[in-house]
Amino acid sequence: MFFHSAMTKQPQINAAIAEVVRELAPSVAHIRYDLGEDWSGDPAIFFRVLLSDDAVTPQNLHDVASQVRERLDEKVDFRGIGLFSYFNFRSQSEQAKLLEPSWA
Repeated sequence: MFFHSAMTKQPQINAAIAEVVRELAPSVAHIRYDLGEDWSGDPAIFFRVLLSDDAVTPQNLHDVASQVRERLDEKVDFRGIGLFSYFNFRSQSEQAKLLEPSWA
């Protein structure tokens, strides 16, 4: 049931992501996501946020990560859709080494 509700909201989620990436560029290179269940079986959205190397410095990471979370939460009511949101962050340099397709 929740997946149907979340799936119908994908255009809104995609538009919000595009806006956040535009607003926070060049710190945010892109954002990908998957819908699924978290460790307790609750419906969830799992974000993979690729950041510039400058954004992941100790003095910048907290601010950039907070801005990503806050702006996405402002644009999409994840709780209203019935989703818990989870965020993972990675630098472009780290992704260049790991080459994980789901982060591309």
